[in-house]
Amino acid sequence: MPETLVIPVDPLHPDPARVAQAAAVIRAGELVAFPTETVYGLGANALDEAAVERIFAAKERPAADPLIVHIAAPEELEQIVAEVPYAAWRLAERFWPGPLTLVLPKGTAIPAAVCAGGKTVAVRMPAHAIPLALIRAAGVPVAAPSANRFSRPSPTTAQHVLDDLAGRVEIILDGGPTPIGVQSTVLDLTADPPTVLRPGGLSLEALRAVLPTVTVTRRYLALDTVEGAASPGMLLKHYSPRAPLYLYSGPPEAITAALRNEALRRAAEGERAGVLIFDEDEARLAGAAAAISLLGPRGDLDQAAARLFAALRELDARGVDAILACDVEPAGAGLAIHDRLLRAAEGKVVLVG
Repeated sequence: MPETLVIPVDPLHPDPARVAQAAAVIRAGELVAFPTETVYGLGANALDEAAVERIFAAKERPAADPLIVHIAAPEELEQIVAEVPYAAWRLAERFWPGPLTLVLPKGTAIPAAVCAGGKTVAVRMPAHAIPLALIRAAGVPVAAPSANRFSRPSPTTAQHVLDDLAGRVEIILDGGPTPIGVQSTVLDLTADPPTVLRPGGLSLEALRAVLPTVTVTRRYLALDTVEGAASPGMLLKHYSPRAPLYLYSGPPEAITAALRNEALRRAAEGERAGVLIFDEDEARLAGAAAAISLLGPRGDLDQAAARLFAALRELDARGVDAILACDVEPAGAGLAIHDRLLRAAEGKVVLVG
């Protein structure tokens, strides 16, 4: 593969000529990375099985981990799925474009590789001008997981994509940082009741305002036991930095004290810890000989979500031996943050207080 071409694109008013260049690559069966409102995606023609398989190869992603199909208008659902229930139209009217992915019965046009051989397909309409313009210009739905090496923290800038996939993707459309910073919420409408398989950028509370019966399943699958998962992001090891991450859960003051003590212990043994905390806690870590990355104020979990993956990558870049992270209350945006941290930690939770 030739050197990856990075093309700057205005995130609000994409240049049609630059989008057309990327759309031609999609139609040719090759790969394009692009920003969405959640994270950067690695896209290919969702109707071309060979192109879809290039996504798995580029990411080194297991074939059992399905992809999300991106469309540019709700009515395009009918090209992708076998049946569109009334609930899907209600949700699309309320939340599309936006960070909601719907799992529905797979249509015949979608290759098996997109769905990990399963009978359902995950579909969403992104709320970002660049992917919408790309899909329209390409004239095909675009399958796209996050544009990173498999199990690494998801990319929220074009540089993150380049760090992981340079030489593995033809074009990166650089539209600047992504505003939400965690992936879409995945809702399985083939389940009764409708079930959130992956919390994300749309809150459970917002979904229940439209469908009060929505529930959440907490499944943490081991890679060697996955057989055609219904949704991406269900593996226990996911979104992981290179350094092992330990998630500390409990009252905020107890967490901060425990993080400080562990950072000092590791420093005494010649290790350097990275600490992922909120702004209010920074002063309490003074003198702990740790690399500190801040998520923003504790009261602004939307900002914390937007910062999360970049903060993990930043601590990796600083060469820490371990990352010690504070947990958050799993409500609102905190549900998605907690889920990502738990998977990044591979379930390693330290209870304090």
